[in-house]
Amino acid sequence: MTEKPERSFSLCQQTAGFTLIELLVVILIIGVLAAIAAPGWLGFVNRQRVNKANDIVVAALQEAQREAKKRKLGYSVSFRTDNNIPQIAIYPKDIDPSSFWRTLGEDLGLKAGQIVLGTNLTDTNTTTSTSSVSYASTTPTTITFDYTGALDLLVKTKTSGLTSVQNNKIGNKGLIVAVAVAKPGAPTQATEMKRCVIVKTLLGSIKTGKDTECD
Repeated sequence: MTEKPERSFSLCQQTAGFTLIELLVVILIIGVLAAIAAPGWLGFVNRQRVNKANDIVVAALQEAQREAKKRKLGYSVSFRTDNNIPQIAIYPKDIDPSSFWRTLGEDLGLKAGQIVLGTNLTDTNTTTSTSSVSYASTTPTTITFDYTGALDLLVKTKTSGLTSVQNNKIGNKGLIVAVAVAKPGAPTQATEMKRCVIVKTLLGSIKTGKDTECD
């Protein structure tokens, strides 16, 4: 009569909770799973950042085109980096852009050193066939549209259409504005995860690209 309670008490001791070794095994498994999942999650977050930042660049160029056609005057979009923070300005061509600068992706909560901004422009609306994208420039680079929404070029002709000088200004690749994930510890350098906007023709047509298309 007295043996049954003892067996029951012993059984409860054996089945209650985890042993120290079992807890360590569970913690180890959780750590391994976290280590496997973390790079994938970080890659997802970075892709979301560059995709949304690139969408903002597209929207800025389209807004400048709309305003140029609506107001019948030249409109510009300028890009620069200030203290490792990409900035963008949309403004009428002949106005000082100082009061128009805003942080690229300010509504996305981007922090300094997360995203790097670059272009292949050598001057306003100008690049060369050999110009690669340069990142984190503190000197503004600018794309300007004329009152028709086309690229506003200094060389104009009323009789023979586009001149060879005009055609050469945008090079073979077009005017490229790129955003990329910044390298850890090197906020002015781009990783291979890139997105870009390309103004491919003098008429102002815009396309998007990614990774090697943005070089």
